[in-house]
Amino acid sequence: MVIDAHQHFWLLKDRSGGWPPPDLEAIYRDFLPTDFLPEIKKVGVTGTVLVQSMPSVEDTRFMLGLAQENDFILGVVGWVDMKAADAPDVIADLAKAKKLKGLRPMLQDIADENWIDDPTLEPAVEAMIANHLVLDALVLEPHLSALHAFARRHPSLPIVIDHGAKPRIASGHFTDWRHAMLRLAELDNVSCKLSGLLTEAGDQDPRALRPYIETILELFGSERVIWGSDWPVLLLAGCYGSWFAQCREIVPKADHDAVFGGNARRFYRL
Repeated sequence: MVIDAHQHFWLLKDRSGGWPPPDLEAIYRDFLPTDFLPEIKKVGVTGTVLVQSMPSVEDTRFMLGLAQENDFILGVVGWVDMKAADAPDVIADLAKAKKLKGLRPMLQDIADENWIDDPTLEPAVEAMIANHLVLDALVLEPHLSALHAFARRHPSLPIVIDHGAKPRIASGHFTDWRHAMLRLAELDNVSCKLSGLLTEAGDQDPRALRPYIETILELFGSERVIWGSDWPVLLLAGCYGSWFAQCREIVPKADHDAVFGGNARRFYRL
């Protein structure tokens, strides 16, 4: 199977003036399975992982409903307030849905860069492990030190870094990002998604992404890199087919089965 391990759906009416803002015209509308199926069929993607884009349990239930209605959605990564007193109970309740595979705190939007490195999270993490859930880490470079401490403290919790931690490709920053990613790659429970990078490139030539993609492959190896599109956010920078083709060209052919499907199936228990 070819799996897109990172895509989104949303209804603007449910977002109460939140992201995306109206000035992002390309994605300021509803996105549902009927919009997405033609895109994945063109390139031969047969399954996806639907990921939260709003910090609400209601949004997670919305996604689980879509997953129940659409066989191509193999798994859902939802959201829970992991520091709330009732987090373990909410996690256990949501995990009754077989397609719930993980949770994603939106760390990039939290002012405290050390939010994830907090013992208050212990009950929620224990509930995640008990229910065979993974953690998607939506982070930027400043969050990577705290994420490293968290990952070391929870070696039995599988973690995947979304969008390669959004390196500052548009401004050419590389060295500090690589160093922080190297430390995380040394931890066996941490993987990395090959997703979202086209958006971070801004107006740069798409070829500027190659060093970042090759570094992710070098650091994490072919068994811990997972491909995703970040559709429809991807539409701010390019098209589905072009991103898929670019990644297929850069990732060695010998690693295609793993990066474009096998690793996602194993990591998310699809």
